[in-house]
Amino acid sequence: MDKSGVQALVETAIGDGRHEFGSFFLSRLFGMAVSYEGDACVVAFEVKPFMYNPQGSLHGGVLAMVLDISMGHLLKQHFGAGATLEMKVQYFAPVRSGEVACRASFLKKGRKTFFLQSLAQDAAGDTIAHATSTWKQL
Repeated sequence: MDKSGVQALVETAIGDGRHEFGSFFLSRLFGMAVSYEGDACVVAFEVKPFMYNPQGSLHGGVLAMVLDISMGHLLKQHFGAGATLEMKVQYFAPVRSGEVACRASFLKKGRKTFFLQSLAQDAAGDTIAHATSTWKQL
């Protein structure tokens, strides 16, 4: 990506400066689309070369971030804002292009503590990663 491409990417991410659920700097930088389907939240994005690790596939940290965002948005939608207490990610396959969708769902709902999961799939519907997490309602 050349300098003008990087500048355009950052300007898009800065956008109007909003910092709220569904639209904040990182969501705009990575081109995330957030949707809700009943008791699930789906965060989808298109894999771009600037998201690659040195091996030429989607960086695991980027994927972990989107898995986390999908679970946080789901909690916010149903119970209010929360904070991740812990998260485990299992990576199954690399992805180099196309859309990735992370679908979050509840495993167990408590009074103030929630257990969630998110499944990441590539454009063909193959599972590329799975995360589980514990959240505390704020």
